[in-house]
Amino acid sequence: MDKLLIRGGRALQGEVTISGAKNAALPELCAALLCPEPFTLRNVPRLQDVATTLKVLRHMGASAERSPERDSDVHIDASRINSTEAPYELVKTMRASILVLGPLLARFGTARVSLPGGCAIGSRPVDQHIKGMQAMGAEISVEHGFINALAPLNAAGQRRLRGARITTDMVTVTGTENLMMAAALAEGETILENAAQEPEIPDLAEMLIGMGAKIEGHGTHRIRIQGVPALHAPQVPHCIIPDRIEAGTFLCAVAATGGDVVLQNARADHLDAVIDKLHEAGATVTSGDGWIRVQAAGRPKAVSFRTSEYPAFPTDMQAQFMAVNCIAEGTAKISETIFENRFMHVSELMRLGAKIETDGHMAVVQGVPRLSGAMVMATDLRASASLVIAGLVAEGETKVDRIYHLDRGYDRMEAKLRAIGADIERISQ
Repeated sequence: MDKLLIRGGRALQGEVTISGAKNAALPELCAALLCPEPFTLRNVPRLQDVATTLKVLRHMGASAERSPERDSDVHIDASRINSTEAPYELVKTMRASILVLGPLLARFGTARVSLPGGCAIGSRPVDQHIKGMQAMGAEISVEHGFINALAPLNAAGQRRLRGARITTDMVTVTGTENLMMAAALAEGETILENAAQEPEIPDLAEMLIGMGAKIEGHGTHRIRIQGVPALHAPQVPHCIIPDRIEAGTFLCAVAATGGDVVLQNARADHLDAVIDKLHEAGATVTSGDGWIRVQAAGRPKAVSFRTSEYPAFPTDMQAQFMAVNCIAEGTAKISETIFENRFMHVSELMRLGAKIETDGHMAVVQGVPRLSGAMVMATDLRASASLVIAGLVAEGETKVDRIYHLDRGYDRMEAKLRAIGADIERISQ
């Protein structure tokens, strides 16, 4: 099992290129199941979750390979799908695997998808996905760990979903994506109320529109989809948006350690809430078309925040910003409103000398002048990033174990950090 060895205390300097967004790549790869023609997806990050998704597509009969000429291009051909099942062995490590349900049901009229696994950060139920598909006429049962779904028969004897008005009980990103993909091939109009607004939603919608889908309102709480009989390969290959969480993680790393770093292929307009908090912490953040620059000197100031749905402060940045607060001047209060079990990194940060108290969904972080290196263990994807940031600022050596969590969502993070001055290496065992 690989570990990261970090020798802290170095300011970060230089340039780093942000990869394509994990949370856009996964649904867009699954959207390939809607299309019977080969096409190319660009700016696809090299992540474990992406590799797992490609395995799922191949299991179903699709070809899905990275381009030998351009590593960030993935060529997909789902014209010969011979299975509509996503087995547990392939999806157990990844919650986003539920995203094959909508495309399979919409195009083939049937799907059998294992209940997904993933990070143990709390409950992310799939009931909203099921509720939406049922509103579109699907018969769904959950048995022996599988979701079994069957679309209704239309007048021509074909199994096709029907358009519907769907209001989810909560804002759900993957639920919005799944239902939007399903509705793209449904008969009639679908209206999604209480839809998620994260940037990955409009990116998926724009990809589907390029394939011939009729979608309006993406990026708002109400999305209107007029179903079409079939989708086709986009004339221009779709390019995945930059990963705002990877960008935010590097911004926090510089804010904690000090330095001057330019993030290329990054969008500041997707990070307004995070950048506002970095300004409060004392960092200088400037941006332009496709780049963000962060400059930091001295200890940051403690900053309180509350996580919520986009465009508010993202839950996926809570752990990284907590690491900044650990060595900040003052005391910060952090309120986690999205997931009930997303403070598992707290005990590991305390092993490095952090002073943190938690009470339910609230954490109080009292900044200390310095952290000291220790052996720590990653418990989930974003927790692992917070431990890396803490290790970069801690005195001495920090070893981060179970970094397979990190590899699920960060494209060669240690190599990127090393290129901007961090003393970090991967230890393979």
